[in-house]
Amino acid sequence: MENNATNKAESAAPGEFKSAVEGKCPRCRTGNMFEGPLLSFKSKKMYTHCPHCGLKFEKEPGYFYVAMYVSYVFVVAELVTACVATYILTRNMESPWLYLTVAITAAVVMAPFNYRYSRVVLMYWLTPQFRYRPDLYGKPKK
Repeated sequence: MENNATNKAESAAPGEFKSAVEGKCPRCRTGNMFEGPLLSFKSKKMYTHCPHCGLKFEKEPGYFYVAMYVSYVFVVAELVTACVATYILTRNMESPWLYLTVAITAAVVMAPFNYRYSRVVLMYWLTPQFRYRPDLYGKPKK
């Protein structure tokens, strides 16, 4: 009977991608990684530990420096997309100021997304030590 309840709890757990998009802890998929809303310009603060399972997010000093490289990949993809879209919409190849303005605007507008989701990607898919543990989903911290 207990095994059946455990299987139901595991099947009720959200998927990996959904949990990552919502900014949940990669180990328990219940606690939030960030204090404020995910796409906020105001609150950029990240919890040091998961409020649900107690996982320490920065597993070693300087761990989040790697997130800068992930963020760099995001920015390059966003700038290329924004500049190609600008060309398709305007057909203007003459004005470097148009592209510079679009690139700077895209970088500033996407900064909160890049900051948070570079850390989420790092913790979910680039750090195998932060594997999901179904036994922690939904259970309060001891």
